Amino acid sequence: MQDLIGKETVSREIKKALVETLRVGGARIGPETSIVKDLAAESLDFLDLNYRLEQAFGIRMARHFFLEHMEEMFGEGSAIDEKGRLTPRALAVLRARYPEATLPEPGAGIDMDEVPSLITVQAMTDTVMDILDTLPDRCSCGASAWRTQDGTHVVCGTCLRPATFTNGDDLTRQWLSGLSAGSNLP
Repeated sequence: MQDLIGKETVSREIKKALVETLRVGGARIGPETSIVKDLAAESLDFLDLNYRLEQAFGIRMARHFFLEHMEEMFGEGSAIDEKGRLTPRALAVLRARYPEATLPEPGAGIDMDEVPSLITVQAMTDTVMDILDTLPDRCSCGASAWRTQDGTHVVCGTCLRPATFTNGDDLTRQWLSGLSAGSNLP
């Protein structure tokens, strides 16, 4: 996918969406910028931001955060304990998903309300790239001639149908299943 839509294009679209959603100056936005801490985004802002990215790339962002998916897949209490803190398993998953984030030592815990502040522009770029990387080898017409229609929307070069990508929630569940199966998560 990177030869069709690269990280630079994704980062540029995220920056544009942040400027429009949060009405902040673009000079304040860099790869390590925390969308919550540095730009004061709130939960409703993420809905608007996700919508703008979905429109920009023809994708579907995750509707739920990985913590909710963990609770759904592995049972209540698997991600968030009764005090609203991340479990050791959730903290390990958080480290795997956001390796660049500064997190407390295992066992120290983190309040679940602190997690959104870890989402940076780079983390959001990686999320969009992960979805774009699910581009199938072939279109439903059988052709394998993908191209970008306008620099951000992928279409079949033969029939001009828009590409279909794995949605963000399904991708998160697949990632969690693979992480759980292939590691020694607590």
